[in-house]
Amino acid sequence: MTDRHEQDAGNGREQPVDWEARGAVARLVLGQMATQALGTAVRLGVFDRIGPDELSAGALAGSLGTHPQATLRLLRALAGLQLLSETEPGAFRTTTAGDALRADTPGTMVAMARMFTDPVMLRGWDLLDESVRTGETTFDTVFGTDFFGHLKEHPELSASFNEAMSQGTRLTAATVPHHYDFGRFHTLVDIGGGDGTLLASVLREHPKLRGVLFDTAEGLAQAPRRLAQEGLTKRVTLETGDFFASAPAGGDLYLLKSIIHDWDDERCAAILRHIRDVVPDHGSLLIVEPVLPATVPPDRQDNVYLSDLNMLVNVGGRERTADDFAALCTAGGFALRSVTPLPAPNIFQIVEASPV
Repeated sequence: MTDRHEQDAGNGREQPVDWEARGAVARLVLGQMATQALGTAVRLGVFDRIGPDELSAGALAGSLGTHPQATLRLLRALAGLQLLSETEPGAFRTTTAGDALRADTPGTMVAMARMFTDPVMLRGWDLLDESVRTGETTFDTVFGTDFFGHLKEHPELSASFNEAMSQGTRLTAATVPHHYDFGRFHTLVDIGGGDGTLLASVLREHPKLRGVLFDTAEGLAQAPRRLAQEGLTKRVTLETGDFFASAPAGGDLYLLKSIIHDWDDERCAAILRHIRDVVPDHGSLLIVEPVLPATVPPDRQDNVYLSDLNMLVNVGGRERTADDFAALCTAGGFALRSVTPLPAPNIFQIVEASPV
């Protein structure tokens, strides 16, 4: 290979190199380094320390107790990732993207960034080739227990996970209440609803609706504070339980947001059957998840396919197509009624099903 051309083995002619394509591949090859730089910056509190103003690398190193030159090199790497801008040699401010990594910014993603760059989320990925060969999770291999069992044993990590899920749900929570007719129901049961971010958003928009928030004790740990902040304590009942064992009765609308993709088909069908046992015949089921198209769109980059691999590596679930959801609903005693995409940039869709 020459500097600018490659030899075509078939006809002996030199063929032009697509340097843009090679650059795209290089960015992917170095992607893990970008993740580690971002994770380190979040754990050190770099974006919060810089804040809304400008700060020098030396001043930042002094406040963090880090090595001055190494700090400068980290900040320049972050500028190369367009999370910071270097306004003059050694002086930095956050970009719009970097602002999303400050805790004091509306719509902050700092908890999500911290969780998804944590070794607990990343170490299983080191064995992705094993997952691809076997179809099994590698999280269990690395940590000796399943993902949610590990969270149960580490309350601080569980709280971080809950906050990350809350942050990841906020865009969907702001959108879902306006894209479904919740007003025709009287009690919404949010299965696996965590701190109640989505449930609270729906109840704010529909003041006659009552809610039930159902999750494990670990999942509900931050819910009382969230509901109190929203002024919804009297309209929501908290119920602790295991959705593989039962679902709470009393609702006419049941909601599963980002639950189905965590589990294999057999476990998902078990969750749905427990809901079918308690939902009235006139009730409905909503599943809020990404819905994969039949084929990957050639002109769109979509993180949902990386999420699909994350489900494989860490929890044993998967993202699904509309046909997959229809089959799951049938196995759980429901019939798929509709699939409604939420407006971009949301990647989620509302899958509605009726009891049969």
